[in-house]
Amino acid sequence: MIEFIARRLLLLVPVLLLVSVISFSIIYISPGDTAENSIMNPGGGVDRKAVEEFRAKTGLDEPVHIQYINWMGRVLRGDLGESYMTGVGVSEAIFRCFKVTLKLAVVSMLVSLVIALPLGIISALKKGTVIDDVCRLFALAGVSMPNFWQAYLLIIVFALTLKVLPSSGYGDGGITYLFLPAVTLGTGYAAVTMRLMRSSMIDVLQQDYVRAARAKGVPEHMVIFRHALKNSLIPVVTVAGLNFGYLLNGSVIVETIFSWPGIGNLIVSSILSKDYPMIQGCVLFIAVIFVLVNFAVDISYAYLNPRIRYENKN
Repeated sequence: MIEFIARRLLLLVPVLLLVSVISFSIIYISPGDTAENSIMNPGGGVDRKAVEEFRAKTGLDEPVHIQYINWMGRVLRGDLGESYMTGVGVSEAIFRCFKVTLKLAVVSMLVSLVIALPLGIISALKKGTVIDDVCRLFALAGVSMPNFWQAYLLIIVFALTLKVLPSSGYGDGGITYLFLPAVTLGTGYAAVTMRLMRSSMIDVLQQDYVRAARAKGVPEHMVIFRHALKNSLIPVVTVAGLNFGYLLNGSVIVETIFSWPGIGNLIVSSILSKDYPMIQGCVLFIAVIFVLVNFAVDISYAYLNPRIRYENKN
């Protein structure tokens, strides 16, 4: 297992290097001149002297490779620079918003798993029955329903009609403010996870070792939870891990609708204001988070299915 983890860690190095290059290149692939865009006045005009001073101050007048080396040096020290618009440290702003997004992501993931796993198992065990049809109908509705439509529907029902929950905002960060965005995100991911859980469980229940356990007289609940469930979770863990990565990166639409001050909202505001250091920092941070989540998924996948560790040695 240690050798497997070490190989995966080594594979992260070129990936993270490529991510850093792409993040740094945002300044150069964006339309227009970075310095001019950053200090352009509302009327659209720019002061050429101010532009040159801005280039000298931010190092944009240096060769590209020197800029990248200097930028990477700061990044490795945990310094992602300062916002061109507010002067606030990029790292500080990202971590402040990420803590808010993390709270939403964890609750949304819990909502997703609490709904998806039981329904997926029940649907597989009741295959071909009315219960199975109802569970699959829920999954189809969840997959088909756009997040923004579901968000507005929940706001209309719980905030405007019943008036039991706030329609948007962060407030004190309590459950009343978390409920609507978490349910919006959680039910969407639950639909996909439930369908995968169902198909995986049906496939595992047809395996020879499950039939052998039943033939030996092993109680049905032990067959399901001890023999079938662990192997059924292998593809589910992969998808759930990727879903959690998406949630950690911030759901732009949901955070915008509910005015949730997370990293998704930060990205949107940074793009609109052409705050390049903030965009660079957000892209790099999101990419690193996603890479680390994928790494964690690989490790959990190998733990659930030891054959993967041995196959990778060959």
